[in-house]
Formats: sequence, structure tokens, C-alpha cells
Amino acid sequence: MSTNAPGGLGVPARRPRQIDGVVHQRRTLPMADTGDSRSSYDEWIGSDLYDSAGSKIGSIDQIYLDDRSGRPEWFTVSTGWFGTSTQFVPIAGTARHEGGLAVPYTTDQIKDAPAVDGDDHLDADAERRLYGHYGLDYDAVDHESAFGDRERADEGDDHADASTGSGGAEVTLSEEQLAVDKRERGAGSVRLRKYVVTEDVNVTVPVEKQVARIVRTPADGTTSGTITDGDVVEEVTLREEEVVVDKNVVAKENVAIETGTVVEEQEVSGTVRREEVEIDGDVDGGTRN
Repeated sequence: MSTNAPGGLGVPARRPRQIDGVVHQRRTLPMADTGDSRSSYDEWIGSDLYDSAGSKIGSIDQIYLDDRSGRPEWFTVSTGWFGTSTQFVPIAGTARHEGGLAVPYTTDQIKDAPAVDGDDHLDADAERRLYGHYGLDYDAVDHESAFGDRERADEGDDHADASTGSGGAEVTLSEEQLAVDKRERGAGSVRLRKYVVTEDVNVTVPVEKQVARIVRTPADGTTSGTITDGDVVEEVTLREEEVVVDKNVVAKENVAIETGTVVEEQEVSGTVRREEVEIDGDVDGGTRN
């Protein structure tokens, strides 16, 4: 089937050919080599297919197996409709009905399915379109999610992969991948240290002081005067302001440390190993990647 479908991840299939009505998409081996379910699918080839209303659509003529698991996932039905003689229908959701199979789809839905060459390999693009048309999840990670866990008419049958039959060999290729994680570590420290410096400060301060001056006032001549013997001394004490310097401590500013987080991009690199495979000898159909 496809290179990305569940069960066929990363395994491109070779171009299939039809063997007794069964198209093998990985190895063209008869279904007798794949398990005991051969007789079950023999009965399907040529049997009638019925739609969700129980109306006959046509007959089954080919079965497509998953690339990796070998499990049948699609069949084609010959309808005889003009221009759309062969249509793909998923096996998921099928049930046995009147000697044939019934599907939960209408005739119109099957008739309108994307046109795909029924004799060719079902490639990834075609399969994606078919998945979308039938409401299936092409990008699901497992079979149940892809097909909505729908029941099948072959439920319980053995679906051994035809590619792992007698004489087969396979290896698993592995590779290393960079596992990048992060851990926290110290990246430095920030300290606050308070210390004392001295500086000269000049301040101009106004000061007051008393000064003496001589004031002469003429007498009016009506008051009698006296003359004393000896000197008469009168004294006035002069006063002035003196600058007194003192210091007061006042709070001027608060300084604190705050932390925040910034994001920066860092590029990491490393050397990883991976396994490759070489194929020696003749391989039918060439080397598949």
C-alpha cells in the first residue's frame, strides 16, 4: 500500500501483480504461503458486495495487502458503472452478508471514490485520497486509530506477512538522535556593598553682628548741665552670631537587587551514528529503500 499508511510505515512496496485475484503489494507470493486464511479470501474473490442499504453493488475482484503487516486492507469491486468500472473499498467495516460482504457505505459514496488504477500499486497519494473519502485517518499512528476500530469480516483470521515466509531475512536499522535537555546552574552573583566616602561641602551662611556708631544730638539748652571731675567712661557690649557646624544623618536613597529572566537562543551540536544496509546478491525487483 503506501509508504506512510499504518502498518506500512517507510516501506515502499514494489509494483504488484495479481495472483488468483489477490494483489500482493510487498512480495508476489501465493496466499497459501502466508497462513491458513487463504480459503477465506478465496471465498471473497468473485463474491457479491452490498452497500449499507443491502443493495448489491458489484463483485470483488482484487484484494490489496498492507506493505508491512501483510494484512488485507482494501479490495476492488467491479461495478459495471460507465467510466468507473473498478472502485477501491476498505475492508474495515465489512460484514458477511448473503454469501458475500456488506460495507457501511452507500452506493453513491463508493461510486464517487477517487479513481485509482486497480491493476497498479496503491501509492501514498492515492491511498491518502481514499482514506479521506471514506472518513479514515491516514496520519494515525496505529491501525485501530486509522480505521476507527471498525470490525471486519475477516476478524480473527491469521494475517502473517508474506514477506517473512521461509528463507526470509530482515534487519532493523537504528540511528542515534540528539537528546537535548536543560538543567539549572549558577551563572554568577551580584552583591551590594555599602561604604563611606568623604567630600568637602561649602555652605554660605548669613550671620548678624552688632556694630557701634556715634550719634550726636544737640541739647535744647533748657536743661542744666554738670561738669564732673575726672573721666566719665560709658561702655556698650557688642554682640554677633557665630557659625556652629554640626552634622545630621538623613536617609537619601534605597538600593536593592531584583532578578528577572530573559530568553536567548543557543545552538548545540553533536555527532550521531546511524546504521545503513548493503544488499549483496540478486534481489528480485531491485533494492527498496
